Amino acid sequence: MTGPPQDNPPLWRQLQACASVLMAIRSGTSGTVALDTVAAPLRPGVQSLVFQVLRSLGSAQVLRKLLATRTPSPASDALLCSALALAWSDTDAPYEAFTLVNQTVEAAKRTPATRAHAGFINGCLRRFLRERQALTEAALKDPVAQWNHPAWWIARLKKDYPDTWQALLTANNRRPPMTLRVNTRRTTVDRCREQLMQVGVESARVGLSGLTLAHPVPVQQIPGFVQGEASVQDSAAQLAAPLLLDGMDLSQKIRVLDACAAPGGKTAHLLELADCDVTAMDIDAARCDRIHQNLQRLGLSARVVVGDASQPQSWWDGQLFDAILLDAPCTASGIVRRHPDIRWLRRESDIAQLADTQARLLKALWALVKPGGRLLYCTCSIFPAEGSSQIQTFLAHNTDAALLPSPGHLLPLFGAKQDLVPDNRDGDHDGFFYALLEKRTA
Repeated sequence: MTGPPQDNPPLWRQLQACASVLMAIRSGTSGTVALDTVAAPLRPGVQSLVFQVLRSLGSAQVLRKLLATRTPSPASDALLCSALALAWSDTDAPYEAFTLVNQTVEAAKRTPATRAHAGFINGCLRRFLRERQALTEAALKDPVAQWNHPAWWIARLKKDYPDTWQALLTANNRRPPMTLRVNTRRTTVDRCREQLMQVGVESARVGLSGLTLAHPVPVQQIPGFVQGEASVQDSAAQLAAPLLLDGMDLSQKIRVLDACAAPGGKTAHLLELADCDVTAMDIDAARCDRIHQNLQRLGLSARVVVGDASQPQSWWDGQLFDAILLDAPCTASGIVRRHPDIRWLRRESDIAQLADTQARLLKALWALVKPGGRLLYCTCSIFPAEGSSQIQTFLAHNTDAALLPSPGHLLPLFGAKQDLVPDNRDGDHDGFFYALLEKRTA
C-alpha cells in the first residue's frame, strides 16, 4: 500500500468526490456521467477509487448495516460505505487503514452534508479496524457481501447458469484487459505489435486483427493511435463485423445498416474489412457525433443518421439492406467488469423491458433485409432473456429466418473451466451474445 504522490490532490478531497459519485449512481446516474462532473485534476484518482468502491460495495453495505442499525443520511452513508469498501481488503486497500480513516473523517468535517456525522463515521471505521475479522466473517454470510452483486442478480445467474454462476460473478470483479483492434487499412497487426514492444508494452494476438495488452496504457501512448492505426475494442466486440461479412459476396459494394451504432467501433470495423456502403444510426445526436469523430480519426466514411431504428418510416429510404448489424440496447450485464456501476444501477425489471425493446427492433429491422440477406443480432448481455431466448422466440414467429452458425453466448470466464460452456471461446473477453440470421428467399 502506498500513499498519493506529493503533487496529487489531498485524499480527503478525492474521498469527497468519490462519495458524491456514489450518491449519484445510487440515484440512477451512470458512473460515466457522474465522473464527468468531477473536477479534471481530481478525476483520475477519483475514478480509480470509485471503481474499487463499486467492486466491493456489496461488502461495504452489509458491513455498514452491522456497524449501524439505523441508516445514516445519504451523504454520510455514501462516504462511510466508500471508506469501508476501500478498507475491506488488507491486500488491495489503496492506502494504509489509519490514513484512510483519518482522511475520511477529514472529508466528513469539510462537507456540510456530513459534518454533523463526522464522529459517527469515525466511530464506525475505527470499530471496523478493531473488530475486522469478526465483522468480515459475519458480513460474508450474506451473498451480497460475498459476491458484491445485488441479491436478484445472484439469484438470476444461479437459475440461468447453475454450473458457472460463481465463475461469472468472480469474473465480474476482475479488472478487464485492454484490447486493440488494428486498422489493417493503415498498418498490420505484426507492425503494431512491434511498435508497442518498442515503447515497452507487450501484447498477444487475439482474433483476426486484435492485440490484448499485457497492461493498460493511456491511448496517447499507443503508437499510431492518433493516426488511426488502432482502436480500443474488446475481443468479443471484434467478432461482430467479420461474422456479419463472412461468406458474403463482396465483389460489389454491399449496402449495410449498423443500427444502434454509437460510438462507432463496429461501424469502423466493417469499413476496415470491406468497401461497404454503410449507414450508421443512433437515436442520440450527441453519440452520433462520436461516430463521426471515430471515423474521421480512422480515415473512414459512412452515412451517419440520427433516428430510432424501431421506426424506419422516419428515416429509411425504401431500399433494402444486404446486411444489418443490430447491437441492441441491453442490460450490459456482460461488461460489468469494465463498468462496475451497472450492477448497482440495474433492476431485475429492466431485463423484461429491454427484451421488449429488442423484440421491437428485431421485428422492424427484419423487414428491411433483402431476401438472401442477413441480420446479426448482438447484445453485451449474458442474460438468456436478451440472447438465446430472444432469438428462439424470433425464429418461432418468423419462418423466413434461418439461424446460421453463430457464437451464441460468450461468457467472461477466463481462468475457469472453459468446457463448462460449449459455445464459449477461450480468451479474456467481455460477455456477449451473437445470432446470425439469414432471410430465406421465397
